[in-house]
Amino acid sequence: MRSTMPTPHLHLLLPFALPSAAEAPTALYRLAHPALDRLVARARLSEAVTGEDFQRTLPHERWLARRFGLVAPDASDAAPLAPYMLLADGGTPGEQVWACVQPVHVRIAHDHLVLIDPASLELSDAEARALLEVARPLVEELGVQLEAPQPSRWYLSSERFGALAGASPLRASGRNIEIWLPHEAHSGERSRAWMKLQNEVQMSWFEHPVNEAREARGLPAVNSLWFHAPGKMRALSQSLGQPFTHVLSLAPATRGLAIAAQAQTGAPPQSFEALATTTTPTAPTTSASPTTPATHTTLVELDPFSTPYVEQDWGRWNSAFAALERDWFAPALAALQNGQLRELGLTLCSDTGSVTLTLTRHDLRKFWRRRALASLFIE
Repeated sequence: MRSTMPTPHLHLLLPFALPSAAEAPTALYRLAHPALDRLVARARLSEAVTGEDFQRTLPHERWLARRFGLVAPDASDAAPLAPYMLLADGGTPGEQVWACVQPVHVRIAHDHLVLIDPASLELSDAEARALLEVARPLVEELGVQLEAPQPSRWYLSSERFGALAGASPLRASGRNIEIWLPHEAHSGERSRAWMKLQNEVQMSWFEHPVNEAREARGLPAVNSLWFHAPGKMRALSQSLGQPFTHVLSLAPATRGLAIAAQAQTGAPPQSFEALATTTTPTAPTTSASPTTPATHTTLVELDPFSTPYVEQDWGRWNSAFAALERDWFAPALAALQNGQLRELGLTLCSDTGSVTLTLTRHDLRKFWRRRALASLFIE
């Protein structure tokens, strides 16, 4: 479908766009963002979720699960997204419990192990397939079903893993992994079944030609697996969620939820202006119950922040923020002013919480609203 604007209601989801209050002076040093300041100052506060330090899911994952009606609004740490990721990657989740498993690098620190952001591995599809070829028989010998429609993102299904809790890779990246490892959700105990599977795969990859070649090029070896987002595919609840008619995102969880909600999906454009020429193919029909939002809204997920945030690379994060001010915030503000946009929503996330703001052209006239961007920073 091609149009001058997919819908007159736009919502921007921005993972890792909010630094903590302590990090903000460094992250925003000498950064000019007048358009975002104006939007934040005049907007209505729709939702503010502070989150907790040891939640195993990420704020934008929880926000998506709530907005699409996958979980109730008061669900504190729920985001069972693996079956929707599998759906987006071209698989068929059915009624089984699935978990997403990714090849990762775990670094040995002084007295603990640290997970490295999977995006920094630069793992090619050919490398991932070679490692999968070795791992698959070991996994299946243990009675675990494995699907890998995308080479570097695998999906496991087993009754023994149905009660496990896992942490999002970016939640644990750069940290001591001890508290983030999979455990039984009810007892808190480590899963012996998972540890056995993980150890079998780790040993098969030790001195594997893929890893020897990677190390020769100065790249980290792929030496472990990361388990996260377990759950079963459910019909999305129209009474709980407010789904979107168009969803533009590269994230498999977001795309999978959109497909299940029978929204139109596509990649996010490079700028607000490019929305005028965005092509969004109709999502395939699924067994999930369709939902029909009262208002046609486009959700655009923009994620230039995750890797620099996790790596504490505030110069790179600052540059990404400046690009969003130029390419999205300023033109979106102009579109509100001239009536091209009827409503703009912003969900800005930190690593623990999120803030959602909403505004219309009428809100821009409310000069007495003077919320500062600094007021959104999460302690």
